[in-house]
Amino acid sequence: MRQTFEVLNVKCGGCASTIKTKLFDEFGEIEVDLNKEPREITVEITVEKVVALKAALKKLGYPMKSEQMGFVETNTAKAKSIISCAIGKMNQ
Repeated sequence: MRQTFEVLNVKCGGCASTIKTKLFDEFGEIEVDLNKEPREITVEITVEKVVALKAALKKLGYPMKSEQMGFVETNTAKAKSIISCAIGKMNQ
């Protein structure tokens, strides 16, 4: 089923590149819409794999908007996203 999720901390093409390349093997083609705020990703995914997608995005620093996080967790995600973005820019 094709689903769209709102994702935080995605700022540019570097972020989008990281999401697409790091998650491709497990989730296939992921579209990242950089024209909306919060950013949206669209992926063909089963309901059973949504939890794994949520965890994989969070690990890269791009949690889903629906995720409840505290102050430390939110700032940790932002720091991770900066690193993920830099890696994505180098791989473009």
